[in-house]
Amino acid sequence: MVMRQRMRRQRSGQLIAVVLTTACLLLIGCTTQEPDMQEARMGITVTSTAFTAGKPIPVKYTGQGEDISPGLAWRDIPEGVVSFALVCDDPDAPRGTWVHWTIWNIPGTATALPEGVPADARLSDGSIQGITSAGTPGYHGPMPPPGNSHHYYFRVYALDTTLALDPSATRAQLDTAMKGHILAQGQLMGLYQRQ
Repeated sequence: MVMRQRMRRQRSGQLIAVVLTTACLLLIGCTTQEPDMQEARMGITVTSTAFTAGKPIPVKYTGQGEDISPGLAWRDIPEGVVSFALVCDDPDAPRGTWVHWTIWNIPGTATALPEGVPADARLSDGSIQGITSAGTPGYHGPMPPPGNSHHYYFRVYALDTTLALDPSATRAQLDTAMKGHILAQGQLMGLYQRQ
């Protein structure tokens, strides 16, 4: 009787050990997957002629103003850059992150985008602008619902390639295409509260 109880305890202990080991392996497997592209090395410094980091974006660059893109510049670029991509989004939007601008295949020699980039899908320098949450290409400025300030992130990605994406590509398709090609990234965040 005592012997049977000991054997049961041993089996229970072995079963628990197997379950714990399996759980640990699953957890380790989850944490060793390829990191998300958003975790690429930060290092690019992004600035704007229109606003400073963490400060309000002037009305001129919003849906309540002229709705033109702000001038942006970047520096501290790593070696080996073939092209840049830029994404502007608002993670505070009520229905989930709202994409205000995607542009890729910006020449690797570029260090800035001027104010008022045309809304054309294809630009003269080879850059391509994708589909935003508004359903059209080009920059669409902040226009949040009345209430609290929203955060607008202008993210610049240095890539080791150009991307074979059509102008009809969405932000999700851009993210997928950039995976494994990001050398460094940087961001500038501005605020806007609807007036």
